[in-house]
Amino acid sequence: MGATVTSRVFDLLGAFDAGHRSLTLSALARRAGLPLATAHRLVADLRRCGALDRRPDGEYVIGRRLWDLGLLAPMRTGLRQAASPFLHDLYGATLATVHLAVRDGAEALYIDRLAGHVSVPIVSDVGSRLPLHATGVGKVLLAHAPDDVVAAALARLTRITPYTVTEPARLLAQVRRIRAEGYATTGEEMSLGACSVAVPVRGPADEVVAALGIVVPTLRRERPKLVAALQVAAQGISRTLARS
Repeated sequence: MGATVTSRVFDLLGAFDAGHRSLTLSALARRAGLPLATAHRLVADLRRCGALDRRPDGEYVIGRRLWDLGLLAPMRTGLRQAASPFLHDLYGATLATVHLAVRDGAEALYIDRLAGHVSVPIVSDVGSRLPLHATGVGKVLLAHAPDDVVAAALARLTRITPYTVTEPARLLAQVRRIRAEGYATTGEEMSLGACSVAVPVRGPADEVVAALGIVVPTLRRERPKLVAALQVAAQGISRTLARS
């Protein structure tokens, strides 16, 4: 049986990943394994329905409609609603960028963000995916991921900045510490000039369903205070999820 139109559409959408956020038509066709003419026709259909957008430079990116549809997934919709007031409280208390992320395969998917006034470089946005090993929320999610996900992450530790942890033994030691201490930190591992601290958010069955994090210029003096604030917020989100 040949490939269906649906499978070809998903092949095209699957051509995008964290390292390929925008693609030319020819790159899309090549990565999806489709003839250029077929890719051209399907991409035109996806643009018309808002699933893909075309930038001024001619490259294609994932469209807003896909993100809007993704937010309708019951777990993520309920999680964002439960977390929203606590994210606002954290932002109001710190004026720093606050993140809420879930694990999507071997990446951290950012499902909510409040941008702070603290002047630090931020590469994440709502809907973006970043490596688990280089972000605070990602390390929390990695620490509570199945063993096969941890093994896969340890096998491909890409260096993003000079401070990114790329030694498997060192990252595994961090994972164990995060499990024991209940929080994760990073120091300029995703962006120079940006540090982060994050904690797990647990669901009704005590499973880790998300990670809550803050990005600041430094953690030297503020780490205990930020960890405490994050943990209070995470507990509040968990209580709200348990009631829903």
